[in-house]
Amino acid sequence: MQNKANASKGPDSRPVADDVEAVARLGDARGRVQAELRKVIVGMDDVIDEVMIAIFSGGHGLLEGVPGLAKTLLINSLARTLSLSFRRIQFTPDLMPADITGTEILQDDPETGKRQFMFSKGPVFANIILADEINRTPPKTQAALLEAMQEKKISVGGEDFRLDMPFFVLATQNPLEQEGTYPLPEAQLDRFMFKILVGYPSLDEELRIMKTITVRTESDLALNAVLHKEEILALQNLVRRVPVADHIFNYVAALVRATRPGGEGAPDFVNQWVSWGASPRACLHLIVGGKARAILRGRFHVAVEDVRALAPAVMRHRMGLNFAAHAEGVSTDDIVKRLLETIPFEERLYDVNPRRRAAAV
Repeated sequence: MQNKANASKGPDSRPVADDVEAVARLGDARGRVQAELRKVIVGMDDVIDEVMIAIFSGGHGLLEGVPGLAKTLLINSLARTLSLSFRRIQFTPDLMPADITGTEILQDDPETGKRQFMFSKGPVFANIILADEINRTPPKTQAALLEAMQEKKISVGGEDFRLDMPFFVLATQNPLEQEGTYPLPEAQLDRFMFKILVGYPSLDEELRIMKTITVRTESDLALNAVLHKEEILALQNLVRRVPVADHIFNYVAALVRATRPGGEGAPDFVNQWVSWGASPRACLHLIVGGKARAILRGRFHVAVEDVRALAPAVMRHRMGLNFAAHAEGVSTDDIVKRLLETIPFEERLYDVNPRRRAAAV
C-alpha cells in the first residue's frame, strides 16, 4: 500500500521539484545579469528589474524619459547578456511599415533564369527591438509594429513569416516634445505590459557616471552572456506554472476594478478624477508580472508585495483622467498610489471561505 502511494506521488512531485530548482537557478542568473549590466550602467535598478520582468513574462514595455538617460545602452547591453539579437528602429514621420517589417524585392533566379519576388526581412526580425520615439511616426507605421507585437508574425504578399522567439519590444517616448508627434491611442497603449518611467540619476549616481564611464575602454565594456535563448524560452514557460493563491486573484480584481468610475468599490477620488479605468488586461499583467517577479527573487509563489510593486507600471497608462484631474495636477501615478493605500491587501479579507472571511472582519 505504501509503495502504491509512493508510486502515485513520484510523477507529480518531480516536475514541481524541477521547477523549484529552475527558480533557484533563475534567481542566481538575475544577480549575474545585474553584475554584467553594472559594467556599463549606473543606477536604474527599478528600470532594469521591470524590463527583465517584462521579458520573462513575454510582454512588451513602453519607456518614457528625457534624452540622454542611457535607455538604448541599457537595452543593447541586456540583449548581449541574454544572448539575444538586438535592433534599434528610429521612428520618424516618413517611416513606412515596410521599413519595419520588410518588403518583397524582384530577384533573378540563377537556376531557372526567371525573375521572382523574394521577401527581404526588416529589422523587426530580431529578439529585442528598441522602437525609439514611437510617437514620431504616423499611426499606419505604429500599427505595423503593434500587430507584430500581438501576433508574433508578419504577413506579406499573402504569406506569414513567424518572428524569432523570444520577441520583446521596448518603445520609447520623449515626454518633452509633443509638437509633430502622433500619440499612441489608448487601445494601443493597452498592449504594452508596462509603462516604465526613467528618471534622472541621483547625485551619487551622477558622480559615479562621470568617474567611471569617462575612463573605461572598449575592453572594460565587454559583457558576458549569462542566459541563452533556449533557457529564456524555458523560463517564460516556467513563469506560467508559478502557483497563485486565491486571495492574490481577489486582491488584483479589487485593485483593478477600483479604477473604474461609477463601478462597485470605486473610491470617491476615482469617481472625481478618472474618466475610464483599467481593462481586464491589467489583471492579467499583474498576475503574470507578479509570477515573473517572484521567480526572479527565488520564490515559487506570488506574494501581495509582487502585485503592489508592479501596480504603477501596469496601471499608469491604463486610466484616463478628466479635466478636473488635469486642472488639479493629479497624475495616474497619484491615483495608483492612493488606491494602494485605500484597497486593503490583508489575506484574511480575501479568504474564499465565507465563514472565515466573516470571522476575520
